Amino acid sequence: MKLAYLCTAAMLAGATLLSGCSTPVAPGHYVQQSPKLDIENYFNGTLDVHGMYQDRSGTVQKRFTVLMRCAWKDGVGTLDEDFRYADGTTQRRVWTLRKTAPGRYTGTASDVVGEARVEVAGNAMRLQYVLQVPSDGKTYEVDFDDWLYLIDDRVMLNRASMSKFGFGLGSLTVAFNKRSGPP
Repeated sequence: MKLAYLCTAAMLAGATLLSGCSTPVAPGHYVQQSPKLDIENYFNGTLDVHGMYQDRSGTVQKRFTVLMRCAWKDGVGTLDEDFRYADGTTQRRVWTLRKTAPGRYTGTASDVVGEARVEVAGNAMRLQYVLQVPSDGKTYEVDFDDWLYLIDDRVMLNRASMSKFGFGLGSLTVAFNKRSGPP
């Protein structure tokens, strides 16, 4: 009985490890999807953003809105984000995006460790970066894997997973809505 139990446990552990090593979809998978995302066009002007953070059990821990003011000049994009959380706290993050190749950018912000990798294909955009996240008086470096999908000329949806040492911490669900009119 013990041997059968140990064998089953070993097989389940092995399957879990293998599934954790599976290759995720790359942005190129979406190259034929439309509408085509041109981030220099979409992130130009003002966007209203609504989102929530859920812990790994799925419980909503934070809700927020963001006013984004975006502009591009000479191939450099500035995404100025003003966060307002449901508890009344605020935060500001300013991203600087630079095009490095067709469909590829780097991104920096004051609370991002190093540079974010940004890849765009079809209607999808993927950002991978390490963010300094304050919690309980400490600051933690958390891995973010953001996937954004353009729905139409005004709406984009974002699903981000957060992890530390490969262990899932939670996820963000975010909706972007671009205001009409000139930037």
